[in-house]
Amino acid sequence: MASDNNPVVHDPCATTETNAASHALRFHLPLRHLMPVFGEGWFALKAEAFARFFGTPVFLVAQTAVVAIWIGINVAGLTKFDVYPFILLNLAFSLQAAYAAPLILLAQTRQADRDKAHAEADAQHREAIAEMNEKRQILAGEQTTQLVVLLQQNTKLTELTTQLSQRIETLTREMHDKLLTS
Repeated sequence: MASDNNPVVHDPCATTETNAASHALRFHLPLRHLMPVFGEGWFALKAEAFARFFGTPVFLVAQTAVVAIWIGINVAGLTKFDVYPFILLNLAFSLQAAYAAPLILLAQTRQADRDKAHAEADAQHREAIAEMNEKRQILAGEQTTQLVVLLQQNTKLTELTTQLSQRIETLTREMHDKLLTS
């Protein structure tokens, strides 16, 4: 039974608490709350997607194309909604930066938190593996000692069996000799 300070984590991959304790990701399960960067709501999912999209080649190419078309249309004189020095375009970039910078910083901060938590969980996992390995080595040593003792006992029994067989053979010869002489 779990106490309030140490709740049992139920793993859908494991069928029993014993299996959950031996599950490979048992140290990562308590960190599931760190997975969604901005939370789990609609806004959080869109904000994370937006922040992740900023550094992609698709975004950079698309932004470059939009800016080139914007400047091209205004320089060619096809429209006059943002003539040189392109103040509306500068305003759009400023607005984009005002929203992009905090989202990117938030994403980086949360990613750093997740990386740190996963590093700690991995360290715990490595320690558990090392501990299990030590136990296996101790068990292997004990089994080797038992095997050596059993081999020694087997050798003694084989020697005793050989001696008894020789004794029986000697007694059998003596009986044959007595029967033949009598």
